[in-house]
Amino acid sequence: MAPAGVSLGTAMLCVLAWASLSTADRVYIHPFHLLVYSKSSCEQLEKPTAESPSEPTFIPVPIQAKTSPVDEEALREQLVLAAGKLEGEDKMRVAMVGMLLNFMGFRMYKTLSEMQTAASGVVLSPTALFGTLASFYLGALDPTAHRLQAFLGVPGEDQSCTSRLDGDKVLATLQAIQGLLVLQGGAGSQARLLLSTVVGLFTAPDLHLKRSFVQGLAPFAPVTLPRSLDLSTDPELAAEKINRFIQAVTGWEMGSAPTGVSPDSTLVFNAYVHFRGQMKGFSLLAGPQEFWVDNTTSVLVPMLSATGTFQHWSDTHNNLSVTRVPLSQNVGLLLIQPHCASALQQVEALTFQHEFLTWTKTLAPRAMRLTLPQLVLRESYDLQDLLAQAKLPTLLGAEANLGKISDANLRVGQVLNRVLFELKADKGEQPAEPAQQLAGPEVLEVTLNYPFLFAVYDQDSTALHFLGRVANPLSAL
Repeated sequence: MAPAGVSLGTAMLCVLAWASLSTADRVYIHPFHLLVYSKSSCEQLEKPTAESPSEPTFIPVPIQAKTSPVDEEALREQLVLAAGKLEGEDKMRVAMVGMLLNFMGFRMYKTLSEMQTAASGVVLSPTALFGTLASFYLGALDPTAHRLQAFLGVPGEDQSCTSRLDGDKVLATLQAIQGLLVLQGGAGSQARLLLSTVVGLFTAPDLHLKRSFVQGLAPFAPVTLPRSLDLSTDPELAAEKINRFIQAVTGWEMGSAPTGVSPDSTLVFNAYVHFRGQMKGFSLLAGPQEFWVDNTTSVLVPMLSATGTFQHWSDTHNNLSVTRVPLSQNVGLLLIQPHCASALQQVEALTFQHEFLTWTKTLAPRAMRLTLPQLVLRESYDLQDLLAQAKLPTLLGAEANLGKISDANLRVGQVLNRVLFELKADKGEQPAEPAQQLAGPEVLEVTLNYPFLFAVYDQDSTALHFLGRVANPLSAL
């Protein structure tokens, strides 16, 4: 067991050392014992009991039922509280889950980017993706549970209870990882970082959900909204109703409703994530600036600028530069820009498959004037499509055993992750030339005015919260 005072950085080094002992087929044995059921828990679960009443279920209220609006500041305070309780083994779990969600995040980002054109923007939340699949694991029985556990990155050595992933531990750890993102952002309504997750469970009328499953989602999404509506008659109308409902409850402008709700589905699982970062020291330039979408096309976009000392590295071998912008004490925004705009795809493959964590260790302080677009990005992707592309089309298909979600024979339709990602200055409009005292030939000018990549990560847990490609800052408005 790790001592109570162990740092998350030390915990991560231990996990990586353990992981390096894994065999070539990537079956990790040692580090994940803290994520599976303990022997005492298994004994309790396997203890024979007298006949007990059936598990409580409920029918979700209709989607038109009145719902209280989401209080994002209250959600943030819950995350801060979860992160503040981390000690001992909990820190080891954070390091392990952070590593798992990073592996999955890189893999699914590659899949998502390959499904879209190079001219399209991409924003993926590894934490939301991992949390969504862990939520389904929480509601699954074998063989679906075993397959989901393997996909999450923790193959069981055998079918025994002590090799099974404890879904409650995983979701509680994920909550702490989300909390670390906002913990250093400051208290109160002026916090620079905000992260909110809302889950909508949309069911066919009269479908019974198990209460324990819905309650178990609370660490991942403290606001879970089970609602019923007709999914079969008019799938387009059903998608519109879901979109209007979520916008009314959250106030988030998530963009147009995705189409394609399968008319034979009885459950739609949607995870909505809102991230807002205020960039300390950055000013909104007085007028819109050119952003070159390609060699011949530019658009006018609002731009942010700051002059100061940033962590930076220019890789002449791979023709790219990397700049880290602190969003808080332990959270960084990594900006990856190819030296040549046409090399974006090659840089993207290199960045999000091989070199990302290495680059975070090669950065060095540099006096810079950094200019980049103000970002309001929206993304929607169906995990069913990603799973199909990853050669796992049946994982949540018609044959999936989700008996812990409902006793009914569930047919899962869309499994959407929808992201609203915002980066803005922490001040109002400023003159176009801030911090003149650092001006001079020794100050490096870096302007992200053509497509680039970005990542938001927490240095303590090394968890990647967002990965993205900005192709056109206006395309998401």
